[in-house]
Formats: sequence, structure tokens, C-alpha cells
Amino acid sequence: MAVTVAIGWWAGKKVKSAADFAVAGKQLPMFMAACALFATWFGSETVMGASSRFVDEGIPGIIEDPFGASLCLVMAGILVARPLYKLNLLTFNDFFKLRFNKTTELVSAFLIVPSYFSWIAAQLVALGILMQTVGGIDRSWGIALCTIIVLFYTYVGGMWSVAITDFIQTIVIVVGLLVLAGSVVLEVGGLGKMLAAVPADKPDFFRFFPKGNSISIMQWIAAWITIGLGSIPQQDVFQRVMGAKSERASVQACYTSAFMYVSVALIPLVISFGGSILHPELAQGDKQELIPSMVLNHYGLPMQVLFFGALMSAILSTASGAMLAPATVIGENLVKEFSRKELTDKELLKTMRVALIFVALTTGTIALWRNDIFELVSESSAMSLVSLFVPLVAGLYWKKANSTGALASMIAGIVVWLLTLWLLPKMDENAPTPENPTFLEFVQHITPMIWGLLASVLGMLLGTFWAKKK
Repeated sequence: MAVTVAIGWWAGKKVKSAADFAVAGKQLPMFMAACALFATWFGSETVMGASSRFVDEGIPGIIEDPFGASLCLVMAGILVARPLYKLNLLTFNDFFKLRFNKTTELVSAFLIVPSYFSWIAAQLVALGILMQTVGGIDRSWGIALCTIIVLFYTYVGGMWSVAITDFIQTIVIVVGLLVLAGSVVLEVGGLGKMLAAVPADKPDFFRFFPKGNSISIMQWIAAWITIGLGSIPQQDVFQRVMGAKSERASVQACYTSAFMYVSVALIPLVISFGGSILHPELAQGDKQELIPSMVLNHYGLPMQVLFFGALMSAILSTASGAMLAPATVIGENLVKEFSRKELTDKELLKTMRVALIFVALTTGTIALWRNDIFELVSESSAMSLVSLFVPLVAGLYWKKANSTGALASMIAGIVVWLLTLWLLPKMDENAPTPENPTFLEFVQHITPMIWGLLASVLGMLLGTFWAKKK
């Protein structure tokens, strides 16, 4: 953590303008931009969340992450990196102003900023738990300390701090996880023995594609698109894509980070599954704690330093980028637009830094108030998919798309999503899926996110054609 602060302080010397703070002056080498993109989601959820689901459900339980997250990085390279890089923007909300009008810019900003709060709070809670587990520091004090540390080096260096610390932290993550995975595989007796240890009552453990019935196919598609499409119109992804030093480097960084993510994210799965074989008593409790408990109880100090260093690096890299994203949107798309006078570049930079303090205080308070990581993350996962994905893609690739359609798409998507979340009965995840579902059963299993996405598409079509006719 001390090294991270020192790197952030040093990186702050590169920040001379708002563009330096928001997108690192568009000077990041390809591999550094790729490491920053890789670090976008590689946090506590990847190391502990996805690995625990893998032990329980196998491959069907991890389609959303890491496979859906890797899809997002590939699609960012295909759909948005090239056309948006040419526009020289600070936030992707700037695109809505450029392509449609100021109203769509403001609405998109108001939608995206709150979506980050629960996500950042989840990272701060994870850091607090880590400080409590390893250092014996009270969780609340750990959350407060980590909030200050992330705020400090992000405040000083902005995207430069985030990118450089992400680069160093990626190396720590890969080395730490590889060493631990190698040790676990050797203890089990090799990958062959691990594969043979899959319980007989889990015949679908390695099933990648869904079963043939319509509900399974629909749920499989929903798992792919939650992060796969929903995180494309996210500011933290946008900043990393735009931070590359050239258009070509931007596109290549997307593809490289996708490969890095899907390969490195598989390592915790191997560790957790091997750990459940070596220490089955640990798998009886909260499986999110399986890997940390195994390392603390069954490995020496060097391995503990490697693993917890890797885990802390993963969470810090996610938290810093997530904290910077809404701060730049608040400064560029809200304060700047509502300001009575034209802000100078120095004033805009100062505004972004003040917004960063506001984001840190807000998310730190949420983290102290609520401690359920999974619940916090789930609240922020689908909002951008149902409100911003369709207007972004339509604005880039459909010439007829207009501001009325974009606004109708945003509002219809978010309203229908919230209404279905509230009104539709929640399905029991442990209940068996009907083999031959009736039409009513199929409709009941459609997730609120799918309803919101369909409403967003319909809003774009109806709004565009209605405005054109008018």
C-alpha cells in the first residue's frame, strides 16, 4: 500500500490538465492501457466471488464473469474504440452531447454517476475485510484508511496514477496467483486428479453451452450480456480505451486485455477447486472465504505475502478506476454544463478533484453503513445496459437515430427495469428449471434486465420515428 501511494504521488507530476487527469493525456502505451483495462473488474469478485460460484456450480456459474467481462473488452474494441477515439472526448457522456444534444448528455450523466456508488463501496468493504483479516485492524477503521489511500493517489495523479499503479498491480496479481495455483495443483497431484474429483452428482459441471430448453438458453444469454454489453457504456472502460496513445493501440489494448482477463481469471478457479479437494472442511462454510482461509491456515508467510499482496492489488486497482470515473463525469458533464461561466482547463481539473472527494466520502459512508459485497455489486450491474447501451450503439451506427429516440430509450429502459424489479416475483435460484416450460413459465423466468433492454430498444425505435414524423 505504501508503494502504491508512492507511485501515485510520482504519477501526479504528469498531471497538468483535465485531459491528463481524465484520460492520461492519451499517452498510455498499448500494454499499459491493456493492464488498466484488465484491472477494471479484476477485484475481490473475481478472486473470491467467481471462484466460490465455480466450486458450487462449475462453468455454468461463471459465464457472467470472467467470460462475459472478456466479451465486453472484445466488443469495446470492435464497436466503440475506433470511432470514439477519433472524437477526442473526456467522457462518453460527451458523445451524447455531440451526437444528440445537451439534454441527452445530462440525463446519461445523472444515470451513470449513481451506478458507481455501490460498486466502489463493495471494493472498500472488501479492502476493510482484508485489513481486518490480515492486519487485525477493525473493519470500519480499515474501510476509512483504504478510502483515504485510494482517494489520495487518485486525487494526485488521476488516470496517470490509475494506469501506472494498475500496471504494477497486474504484475503482482499474476505472479501471486500463479505461484499459489502451482502449489495447489502439485499438492492435489496434478490437473488430472483435479478433473477426476468432480462430484458424480454434478454432471453439468463443465458444460459451457446451455441445455436445449428455452429458459436455460435465455438465462445463458442474460449472463453473457450483463457485463458483456452492459459495461461497454461505462466511464471507467471508456477512460482506459481513450487513454491509449493511438487509435491502433486503443483497439489492440481491448483485445489484449480480453485475453489477459479470461486467462488470469481462470487461475482463482483452479485454486478454489483444488482447495476444496485438499481442505473439504473449508468448502462447508462461506466459499468466498475458502481461498483466504486456506492461505492463512495452511501456508507459510511467503505465500501469504504473495496472495494477499495480489488480492489487495486487485481490489485497489478496481477501486481507484471506479472512483475516478464518476468524478470526471460530474466535473465534465454536470458542473461544467450547469456553470454560469465557461470553465478554464485549470478550473475543470480542480472541479474533477473536488468531485473525487465527494465520491470518496459518499462511497466510504455507504461502505461503513452496509457490508454485503454481493448485494452492493448486484445493485450496480445492469443499470448501464438497460439505459445507455442502446443509445450509444444507435448513435454510432444508425444515422436516423435522434435525440428523442435516445431520451426515450434511456427513460423507457430504466423505468421498465425498475418496475419489473419491484413488481415481478423473484425466482428461486435453487429451484429446478422446467424442461419443457409453458409460455407463462418462460415469461416468469425473464430477468428484469432483459425487459429493460427490450424497452430501451423499443424506446429508441418509437422515439426516433415519432420525432421524424412530427
